[in-house]
Amino acid sequence: MTTTDSTAGRPVGTVHFIGAGPGAADLLTLRAAALMGDCPVCVYAGALVPSAVLEHCPPGARLVDTRDLDLDQITAELVEASRRGDDVARLQSGDLSIYSALTEQIRRLDEAGVPWDMTPGVPAFAAAAAAIGRELTVPGVAQSLILTRHSKQATAMPAGEELASLAAHGTTLALHLATQAIDELAPRLAEHYGPACPVFVVARASWPDELVLRGTLETIAGQVAEAGLRRTSTILVGPALAGTGAEGACVSHLYSPTRDRSAPVD
Repeated sequence: MTTTDSTAGRPVGTVHFIGAGPGAADLLTLRAAALMGDCPVCVYAGALVPSAVLEHCPPGARLVDTRDLDLDQITAELVEASRRGDDVARLQSGDLSIYSALTEQIRRLDEAGVPWDMTPGVPAFAAAAAAIGRELTVPGVAQSLILTRHSKQATAMPAGEELASLAAHGTTLALHLATQAIDELAPRLAEHYGPACPVFVVARASWPDELVLRGTLETIAGQVAEAGLRRTSTILVGPALAGTGAEGACVSHLYSPTRDRSAPVD
């Protein structure tokens, strides 16, 4: 939505940060598609956002692929478009709330006086769960989900967020940016989950070439190596992934015949 700079009296475009989902063009929200259709500029990561998603942009829109741009160059594109009075669809893969580098971008936009807003998207771990047909929080087995990543080729993890300390909880773990290190990570995870714990590796969830590998912490590294998999993937680990066969699974209190249905639901 174009606004007006109260000091200069000129139109100022808004940067719409949009969660572009895991890949499939029809896994955008209705709001995201509508915003894209109204923006004359779209800034996106070509390595993570397929061309089919860009079909939501209006004809003649300026399309800027950020795969070869650094933060300064991306910011310059956003600020220049806003100062022309153009709204910008800034597409981020998955959802904006995790691993989107959003904070560093909005800090710079705030400094430049550029208005912005956020539209959430379908995160990769949710698309991966759909691909394997699993609920990640099974009553009696796991009621928490830990989202984390591998840090060897990325920003260092903060103290206290080491993989071993997170795995010690024994609940469902969604691990990003880690496929290339699965042979190193699987044995470390097995120390906490056990070698027979189920694991799924979902590459490019919802894309036409989606690939799903199913194994255990003892076997998954070999499957990844055999598949030659080094692509964008999500690794899901935990006893809840056994699904209907998960040991200790029970009926949730919400649907239990013993629940007082006259009482309000929290």
